[in-house]
Amino acid sequence: MRIAVVAPSCALSATAAERVGAILAARGDAELLIHPQCFARDGHFAGDDGARLGALREVMADPAVDAVWFARGGYGSNRIAKAALADLPDAARAKTYMGYSDAGFLLAGLHKAGLAVAHGPMVHDVLRDGGEAAVGRALDWLVKRDRAALEPALDGPAMAFNLTVLSALLGTPLEPDLTGVELLIEEIAEHLYRIDRMMFHLVSSPGAQTIRRVRLGRVSEVPANDPAWNGDVEAIVRDWCERARIPYGGPADIGHDVANRVVPFPLAAS
Repeated sequence: MRIAVVAPSCALSATAAERVGAILAARGDAELLIHPQCFARDGHFAGDDGARLGALREVMADPAVDAVWFARGGYGSNRIAKAALADLPDAARAKTYMGYSDAGFLLAGLHKAGLAVAHGPMVHDVLRDGGEAAVGRALDWLVKRDRAALEPALDGPAMAFNLTVLSALLGTPLEPDLTGVELLIEEIAEHLYRIDRMMFHLVSSPGAQTIRRVRLGRVSEVPANDPAWNGDVEAIVRDWCERARIPYGGPADIGHDVANRVVPFPLAAS
């Protein structure tokens, strides 16, 4: 199996690339192709929009590539997502695409176009304490479709998104079809009032009325509210789900951490 790595948002460090390359070499069950664009720099981004789009389109069109693994999050994939989906080459439809966080923009668009996508750990996660386990989990799914890598409580069609990314997707051409879907959400480094505002936006959107249920992944590094917020993240999510009469299904094993599990999106017709 050949797995291509591109960076549609921020640049990948050479250290992360070397560590994941060593993991693949020890496993011996796949070949890792890290596109040179991953190391490009253009301010915040891994190269300018044209470079990031060109690298993504290149690996999408390569019939020798079986999976596209996004290098890391940050911000930037939304700037190239619509262009990446234009006139999809046939080879693009035979691959699996994996990432999370900012990569959610691409996951949403690719899924809407009928391609196979999954929320799951990325290359950069190897730099977290214990990150080898996260990388191994992602590879177990990409290479072997090992169900042990999946979020354990999945019981039907599901999607997983960072809440900030999902909120930004709503009302755009990339907005995912949430009909009958178990929606798993997670967040990092956002104030509670912002999470409350994003939940209002989510449950108020027309597409949210068809969600099967919402489950809450880990919400980490929450800055202190000033003035203090009354309640916690789960109370916020429960409240907005109740207001919208969307079932709340409890916790989900996803987040910006090494325990992040894989959530394959349901296959969709293009």
